[in-house]
Amino acid sequence: MPTKSPVIIDLKFDQEQVAAALKGAFPDREVINLLHPASRNRDLSGIDYAVVWKPGADLFSRAKDLKVVFSGGAGVDHVLTLPGLPDVPLVRFVDPSLTTRMSEWVALQCLLHLRQHRAYEAQRQKRVWRELAQPEAKEFTIGIMGFGVLGQDAAAKLKTLGFNVIGWSKSGRKVEGFETYDENGLDAFLAKTDILVGLLPLTPETKGIFNTGLFTRLSRKGPFGAPVFVNGGRGGSQVEADIVASLNDGTLHGASLDVFEQEPLPLESPLWSMDKAFLTPHAAAASDVGALFRHVGEQIERLESGKPLEYLVDRSAGY
Repeated sequence: MPTKSPVIIDLKFDQEQVAAALKGAFPDREVINLLHPASRNRDLSGIDYAVVWKPGADLFSRAKDLKVVFSGGAGVDHVLTLPGLPDVPLVRFVDPSLTTRMSEWVALQCLLHLRQHRAYEAQRQKRVWRELAQPEAKEFTIGIMGFGVLGQDAAAKLKTLGFNVIGWSKSGRKVEGFETYDENGLDAFLAKTDILVGLLPLTPETKGIFNTGLFTRLSRKGPFGAPVFVNGGRGGSQVEADIVASLNDGTLHGASLDVFEQEPLPLESPLWSMDKAFLTPHAAAASDVGALFRHVGEQIERLESGKPLEYLVDRSAGY
């Protein structure tokens, strides 16, 4: 029986979590964790598989025989721009727990804005309560840009909570139970949207798409008189200077951001001190490393048993 190819692990994750998840992972093959000192000078020729997240700059020059590259996260823009990336299948990470965590974060942020949590927190600091308007979820239309697996799961949860939900994707994919729009219907989609949720992949077309020009096209008919922006997708899709300006001048009523143009968010960013913004540290749907390794193992088993790989990235589309 031929020896099964080892798996290269080059993940800039918490290394204690990686080490714990590797116990019992890939039981029938060698694992080469490149962040372990003993593996740093290892010969990587003849190895078929690599699991990567911000890998070393020399990985692909060392591992010249790769047959598949696995992304350590749901997003793949960080992989597509790596120098020397070989022309082999690239597989993105899809996991139900990751999807669930993202949609829970989106639902939480929408509810925080709905119930005016920031305003009540400001009152608490002053120890003076003043009654605020309490609109219902059904009075808001949430527009989700990026209506794939994550977007659809978030939409289902938000709809259960009573929100009206519409979806936008470049292709305008049809999803039962939801009104959807394509790239030609963007203006109509924005005009109906009181809370905009960004779950887009980062591509040349989506870079900086969330900017003043887009915010000014959102609905002003909602209960707050100005829209809310929630981004759990990619930091490169937003222009933070425009978000700050839009919060200051009332173009936006509020914002929730889990991703940023530069991560970690620079200490000098005005977002840190803005009362109208909720910030989280790219933690909306952090990868479960154990689930990642199970996902990779399943895909390798498919490939080696003659079945096609799943969740392949379309490099021309960027996701």
